[in-house]
Amino acid sequence: MNKRTLIVGNWKMHMNTSQASMLLHRLHERIKIHRNIEVVLAPSMLVLQPLSMQIDRRKFRLAAQNAYHKDEGAFTGEVSFTMLQDLAHYVIIGHSERRLYFHEDLDLVRDKVAAAVRNGIMPILCVGETDHERKAGETRQLLHDQLTTALANLTASDVEEMVIAYEPVWAISTFGGQLAKPSDVAKDMEFIRKQVADLYGKRAASRVRILYGGSVDDQTVRGYLEIEDCDGVLVGGASLNYHKFSGIVDAAYRMRHESGDE
Repeated sequence: MNKRTLIVGNWKMHMNTSQASMLLHRLHERIKIHRNIEVVLAPSMLVLQPLSMQIDRRKFRLAAQNAYHKDEGAFTGEVSFTMLQDLAHYVIIGHSERRLYFHEDLDLVRDKVAAAVRNGIMPILCVGETDHERKAGETRQLLHDQLTTALANLTASDVEEMVIAYEPVWAISTFGGQLAKPSDVAKDMEFIRKQVADLYGKRAASRVRILYGGSVDDQTVRGYLEIEDCDGVLVGGASLNYHKFSGIVDAAYRMRHESGDE
């Protein structure tokens, strides 16, 4: 199956509504529609609704950065996946910042993944290890635990449709990111796909899209996209710079074009 390359920009807690609107305008000017490239923007929750009115849906899709796992109720300050149904096509779940700063554990991530699927929103499940865990040789066990728990309430057809982002915490610029060589992460991405195959079969494993995230920019993206098991990238800081982010999309297009696939 020929999967579209997925480029996701996580804007994190940056930009007010007018600033986000301007960035979207700049991206619209620079990014062309490519048949085999899918571009997703993940603005802050406050900005999601106004951007949904501005966005060109032929070029971009929207993602939420987070949501609460209950569909409704007395949960002051929270936003549910049910509320996001008409706004977001994707939602980022289990990002390392959510796990570390907001103490989201394996069970909560599992419940959020299930809530997203229940409400027809595609999860972008983030998994990855810290520098300490990597040096202790715990990467494979950690990835196994994160994947097994997060996917526990899904069917094979659910898993086929979702996205898994491998984000080694030690490579994220927020945490002092050491730039990961593609050769450093290729085996871990292969392991993720094998875990999906063990849990849900070869069909689900071949169809699920696996992204790489961790200090990706327009200069480094090609090396990651050349990894056999990599179907795209989750971009942090570089997604706030329209030159860099459009450059990432251009690099993905050039790769598809060179292979005769665009």
